[in-house]
Amino acid sequence: MTERVVVASTNPVKIACTRSGFARMFPDRKFTVEGAAVVSEVSHQPMGDAETLHGAEARARKARIQVADADYWVGIEGGCEDREGVLHGFAWVVVLSRGHEGRSRTASFEIPPAVAALVRRGVELGHADDQVFGRTNSKQGNGAVGLLTADAVDRVALYEPAVALALIPFRHPTLFPAAG
Repeated sequence: MTERVVVASTNPVKIACTRSGFARMFPDRKFTVEGAAVVSEVSHQPMGDAETLHGAEARARKARIQVADADYWVGIEGGCEDREGVLHGFAWVVVLSRGHEGRSRTASFEIPPAVAALVRRGVELGHADDQVFGRTNSKQGNGAVGLLTADAVDRVALYEPAVALALIPFRHPTLFPAAG
């Protein structure tokens, strides 16, 4: 049986990291992974941990409403957080099913001052990266982390472990209470 996973985004990066995260956690199962255009309920560039998590949760919930016949719904929201004057990039992943919920946060990384200045003025991180690095639509490619690491870590590689970690309650359902 093939299980259906809906990612609350049409961004190919978010679809790819979800596909690989599910495959890593459940290598003996088959999944189809598709994207759905969903609004996050947060600003275009979420600032802070709480707003970013809220965006991922809202995306997953809205995907569940929009595509009700799936088995899993995944919300991924990238955010930035100011820590002692240094801007950090990260993302939250929320996975829902009919019986469980899982959440995980990616690792974080420092945003360079030139990009951070644009983000602090209200420019979305992907657009700020494009301006500083002379790129186009980097958020649907390697993203800030890929640009900064010369693709040693791109967005898929950053997000995939968080998808896998958000699946822990699904891998061990008896250890986690059922979702309400």
